[in-house]
Amino acid sequence: MTERRAILSGSAFEEQIGYARAVVDGDWVHVSGTTGFDYTTMTIPDDVVAQAEQCLRNIEAALAEAECGFADVVRVRYLLPDRADFEPCWPVLRRCFGQGRPAATMLVCGLADPRMKIEIEVYARRSAS
Repeated sequence: MTERRAILSGSAFEEQIGYARAVVDGDWVHVSGTTGFDYTTMTIPDDVVAQAEQCLRNIEAALAEAECGFADVVRVRYLLPDRADFEPCWPVLRRCFGQGRPAATMLVCGLADPRMKIEIEVYARRSAS
């Protein structure tokens, strides 16, 4: 039987909405759309680049708990309410994803909270040990 387990970050949203930060299903790791909130304090910076950096810290923590990392990411989705905010984030995104070069999509859409300027979702495949 394939291993399936939920990874929780402690975000109030996970409890209120009823989802996990990530789900490990065998070798696959599905990380939910992750925003720039610091989940320990439930605060979010105003700056989109600072939000992107926090998104990536949140994602990195989930991946680490799933025993993988950014190099294992095969798919990433960027969701932003304002397309002009995407390019300023490129250096931060390249720092995490530039080596592994996952398939990627950027979508312009509304997010759940007007303070949110970017949301990032990833799929990773854990390396065989």
